[in-house]
Amino acid sequence: MNIETLRVFCDVVQHQSFSRGAALNEVSQSAATQSVHRLERHFGVRLIDRGKRPFVVTPEGQACYEGFREVLELYDAVEARLRSLRMEVAGVVRVAAIYSVGLHHMTRCMQEFMQRYPKAKVRLEYQRPNKVYDQVLGAEVDLGIVSYPAASSELDVVPWRSERMVLACNPDHPLARRETITVEHLAGEPYIAFDRDLSIRKEIDRHLRQRSVSVSVAMEFDNIETIKQAVAIGVGVSLLPEPTVRMEVQAGLLSAVPLTSPELWRPLGIIHRQRKVFTPTVTKFVELLHETADHPREQCHA
Repeated sequence: MNIETLRVFCDVVQHQSFSRGAALNEVSQSAATQSVHRLERHFGVRLIDRGKRPFVVTPEGQACYEGFREVLELYDAVEARLRSLRMEVAGVVRVAAIYSVGLHHMTRCMQEFMQRYPKAKVRLEYQRPNKVYDQVLGAEVDLGIVSYPAASSELDVVPWRSERMVLACNPDHPLARRETITVEHLAGEPYIAFDRDLSIRKEIDRHLRQRSVSVSVAMEFDNIETIKQAVAIGVGVSLLPEPTVRMEVQAGLLSAVPLTSPELWRPLGIIHRQRKVFTPTVTKFVELLHETADHPREQCHA
């Protein structure tokens, strides 16, 4: 039994998939299966019930998973300390990001990072905000990237960047011809909103209440991509972060009108567990994220 075997087993259980666990560890699915068999032979118990689809982790398997996670966390902390002494930028940075941040910011960061540090890799997952928090708290990832980040007794927040909110609308919409708008222009407009449990929805609702503006919510979605599609076909308008609509504006699918009096911004932050020991690799990745945040904001065009 070795540390790689424990890591494969934990990834298989965490993702409920032998193929996913194998891919994350760059081994074949057969090798991942053998790793689980090896542990079962060692302990003399079945850890995963493969007779059900998806497979079910047995109570013994769950106990192993929880224990092995602690072993791996301790091992990774020791490895981090050793790398810190050598200042070696190598190994894997595990990142979970909300969909809009991942799709619009992370690809370029990952490519630049791996060009600078060939021995390092970035493992990126796109998740809903609550799942990002869960993965950070569960030590499944090193960093989480979320909007409206919230610190707690277990989590620290590193501010990253802010994105100006704009009115996204169909190019034929009357508001698309304006240079700027205020939220008062939204009164009575069919509006495509975020789901009520998302922080961005709560912040926008608070902003509208402060200005005594009531909108007519036509649809609610949990992600920006679907909202943009609804806006593009003319179902309604929406307030969205400017960088997330930039490509559609350039393609002529949407118009983006700056919001003023006052402006509204979406803050983005990096979350991590308190007292987490950053490897030099994680530290360099955070530094690169801040480099990208320092670029001048591009202007949106109607």
